[in-house]
Amino acid sequence: MGKGVFVFIFAMLCGIILPAQDNTPKYSNEFMNIGVDARAFGLGLSMVSHTADASSGYWNPAGLSKMAPDHQLVLMHSAYFAGISNYDYGAFATHLDDSSALSVSVIRFAVDDIADTRLLFDANGSVNYDNIRFFSAADYAFLISYSRRLRVLGGLDVGGSVKVIRRIVGDFAGSWGFGMDVGVQKTWKSWNFGLMGRDLFGTFNSWSIADEELAEVYAQTGNELYSRSLEVTLPRMILGASRTLSFLDQFSLMTSLDLVTTTDGKRNTLIRTESFSVDPSLGVELGYKRLAFLRGGIGLFQHIKDFDGSQSWTFQPNVGIGLKIQEVAIDYAFTDIGDQAAGLYSHVFSIKVDFNVVD
Repeated sequence: MGKGVFVFIFAMLCGIILPAQDNTPKYSNEFMNIGVDARAFGLGLSMVSHTADASSGYWNPAGLSKMAPDHQLVLMHSAYFAGISNYDYGAFATHLDDSSALSVSVIRFAVDDIADTRLLFDANGSVNYDNIRFFSAADYAFLISYSRRLRVLGGLDVGGSVKVIRRIVGDFAGSWGFGMDVGVQKTWKSWNFGLMGRDLFGTFNSWSIADEELAEVYAQTGNELYSRSLEVTLPRMILGASRTLSFLDQFSLMTSLDLVTTTDGKRNTLIRTESFSVDPSLGVELGYKRLAFLRGGIGLFQHIKDFDGSQSWTFQPNVGIGLKIQEVAIDYAFTDIGDQAAGLYSHVFSIKVDFNVVD
C-alpha cells in the first residue's frame, strides 16, 4: 500500500508540472544539484529514501524526524578545478519533540579573486597593474527545513524546506531567489521509500544588472544590456528506494537507488524525452559494527559522441569511507574514479557531530 501511494503522488505531481516546462532555461541554479555530505557522494548521490541526519534538509526534509541524536551539526568542504572553485556546506538540526525536527542549512559555491582587467591600461595606454581589481562570483543558498512523523499509513514522515537563493557576480550583477522543496519517506517491511519534489512550485531568481559598470563593455561588443531579468528553475522529482541487510552479526549492507526526473526538456541522460529526462544513481554501503563504512556509487550517465564519430556511454563512479568515533563521524569521498565521466574529479570531506545522543 505504501509503495502505491508513492507512485500515485509521483504521477500526480509530474502531471501538474510537466506542461509548464516550455520556454524556460535548462540548468538554472545548478549549484543546488551538486549534492552535500561526503557520505552522499560516496553513495553516488542516492539519498532520498534513507537520509536521516542533519543533511536531510537538503536531500529530503522528511528524514529529519528520523535523526538519532537530539541535535546534530554537519560541515563539508570540497574544491573543484584544482582549487579555483570552493564548495562549502553546513547544517544544524534539532528535534522539537519525539515526532518533529527542524534544521538550518547554508551552501556556498564560489570562485574568488577573479581579476578585473578593464582598467589595466591607463589613459596614456600604459599597463598599470595597480588598476587591477578582484571580485568573487558566488552562489549562496539558505534553507530552513521542518519534518514531522504522521500516524497515517502506518507511519509516514513528511517534511519541507523553504530556501532563499543569493547569487553575486562582483559588483556587476546579483539575484535573489525563493523556492520550496517537499518530501516524504515511508518504511515498508525491510524497504525504505522516498519521494522528493525539489523546486516544487518553481524557484524564481530576480536578477539586477549594474548598468554603470557594464555599459561601456556592452557598447564595445555590440550587445544589448538588460538591467533586470527573471530566471525560473523548474521542478525536479526524485523517487528513491533502499534496503539494509545484516549478516554475520557485525556487518550490514545497504543498497539504494534514486531516479532523478527533470522537467525542463531533453537532457543528456540515460532516459530522455522532449518533456522530461530521468537520471538514475545507485549506491552501496558496507558497514562494520556501525563504526566503519565502505561505500561505492555510480551516476551521471551521459551519451558522448567522440571526434571520430563513435558514440559511447559514460558514467561517474565514486567511492568513499566513513568512520564513527562516539559522537563524531568523519566521511571522505573521491568522485569520478579513473576519470570515467566528463566532469572533473574531486575530494569531498565532511564531519558530523552529535549532541545529547538518544539511547
